[in-house]
Amino acid sequence: MIVLEWIRMILGFSLMLLCVSVFAIEIIGVFKMKFSLNRMHAAAMGDTLGLLSGLLGLMIISGFNFTTLKMALVLVFLWCTSPIASHLIARMEYQTNEHLSEYAEFRELYDIEAEAVQRKASEEEQA
Repeated sequence: MIVLEWIRMILGFSLMLLCVSVFAIEIIGVFKMKFSLNRMHAAAMGDTLGLLSGLLGLMIISGFNFTTLKMALVLVFLWCTSPIASHLIARMEYQTNEHLSEYAEFRELYDIEAEAVQRKASEEEQA
């Protein structure tokens, strides 16, 4: 029985270590990126993976009890709200930043599809 406890602790602590490393990479990404939408993307992606690994590690360490159920509910709530909040922040930045075209190139979808069709036709002609 003591071996199972050690396996559970090692697995839980390794997930917690993964959580800390994901959050460290997220922080580096937030501070190194210059454009606000890129920073927001790094923060949102780090949150989902970091929270998953951290709370799973805590659930494994805690064992199966009522606290584990609460942590699972917190995980579901954060996984539902974090992407929605980051999407709304990105949409607000897109609609309110008048200097956005300086940072990014915006093209319509039909232009991208037309370029893909032309590229495919030129590749077929060469073959």
